[in-house]
Amino acid sequence: MSKNTYLEYPEKLYDKLIALREEVVEEGNKLYDKWQPFLKKEHKELSARNLAYYLVLRNHDIRKIQEGLTPWGLSSLGRLESRVLDNLNAVILSLGKILEKDIGSEQLEYPSIESYISGNEELEKNTATIFGKKPKERFTRIMVTLPSEAAKDSSLIEKLMKAGMNVGRINCAHDDLKTWSAMIKTIRKCEKKLGQECQVLMDIAGPKARVSWTFTTLKKPKVKVGHKFLLTGAEIPEKVNGIDLVLGCSVPEILDDLKKGDPIKIDDGIVEGIVKEVIDEGVMIEVKKVDSKKGVRLKAEKGLNFPESELKMEFLTDKDKQDLDFVCKHADIIGFSFVKNAEDVQHIQEELQKRMTEEKALSVPLMAKIETVEGVLKLPEIIVAAAGQNPFSVMIARGDLAVEAGFLRLAELQQEILWICEAADVPVVWGTQVLENMVASGIPTRAEVTDAAQGSRSECVMLNKGEYLVESVDFLAEIIKQMHEHEYKKTPKLRALSIAKREVEKDN
Repeated sequence: MSKNTYLEYPEKLYDKLIALREEVVEEGNKLYDKWQPFLKKEHKELSARNLAYYLVLRNHDIRKIQEGLTPWGLSSLGRLESRVLDNLNAVILSLGKILEKDIGSEQLEYPSIESYISGNEELEKNTATIFGKKPKERFTRIMVTLPSEAAKDSSLIEKLMKAGMNVGRINCAHDDLKTWSAMIKTIRKCEKKLGQECQVLMDIAGPKARVSWTFTTLKKPKVKVGHKFLLTGAEIPEKVNGIDLVLGCSVPEILDDLKKGDPIKIDDGIVEGIVKEVIDEGVMIEVKKVDSKKGVRLKAEKGLNFPESELKMEFLTDKDKQDLDFVCKHADIIGFSFVKNAEDVQHIQEELQKRMTEEKALSVPLMAKIETVEGVLKLPEIIVAAAGQNPFSVMIARGDLAVEAGFLRLAELQQEILWICEAADVPVVWGTQVLENMVASGIPTRAEVTDAAQGSRSECVMLNKGEYLVESVDFLAEIIKQMHEHEYKKTPKLRALSIAKREVEKDN
């Protein structure tokens, strides 16, 4: 480990902080000025400027600065997301007083209490606007993907709301207008009956490639390592000589963009393969990995990912645009999949303006699902373009993101998304596979309980459908409630610990 001169020479630490602050302000203001054309709402200025300051700061490795601050009992700047400049000012002023520096010429002032907490207040206000009023004893809301049976079984939605559901998610990749209408009607009835608010999120499917159908000559159609199958763009199954398994691709045009050696992942990475050969009927895939030694059965509706291929797909499909006609009339929140850049956001906003009054198009809450590495890298421009005009939230869609980025990078990327969104006062949804085993079997794994607890640092946690959904919502609500007694975002809340109490009282 290299020597840290800031520990030995605090004057150098002070000078470095002054220089860092000057760069944060100068470069951050330049970045903010570039964003101004996107900022249609004046009250977004503070959030956008803070995001700009945060990005400039995080362009530096400040670990040695953090080490240098710690021995003086000062903030290590590890929790400055919500108000960057206030934290820098406070640390500089406090260190200056310790070192007896004349700081009058720096024109710095300690932040007021109001200024210091304004970031948290703005984030909570934005969260309430999008996901509804804060539940009792927890600030993290619970979102539930509604199963098809919720359209017929009104008691299911009532049970979910009583257990703690705050947002009902309708996935427009499944079911139809009649089913969606029934779900929404039931939610509205339950709101009145229970005196409880429940927002409706309608999630536009987007250009997600899926298995549209399967055709096989095998009695037990499971793929194992080394198995080869055909992926085709044909609309109906057709037998191809010498091939015992054929899968249809829901977006056939992307097959033209694939080349030999390109990797493919199916069903959130349960099956991994490569393009072995491009033929007239489509592409031949060779299986390289499966998550079960017994093999995996490939089914229709499972997702297809091509993490290293450059695919030419329309951001909104014809079906998406048809769905938007309904969604714009009924949804409290509109979600969009595979948002990659500011241009995608502008496309969304243009489509909304075709279907809504200007006032409604500017006020309807939007949610962007971040599912690709490009979406993560361009998250700041996505936030500015969206939150500068609409109430806005981000979902960390960890299923596709893990497939696209790789499992090793997922943990890092989801933390970066949380930090950047907090700096911009943008609420985050912690999505995909939360309590997945419990939802399916009624029994949670130890790992997924830990994951759910980690998700309590977000503003909303999403559960997907399953047999034990109601019990899982209730369990998740308790986890979040307990975690909120210990932590808010990255800040530990030092309540009395039962372990400490037992040990201390034992000796008295």
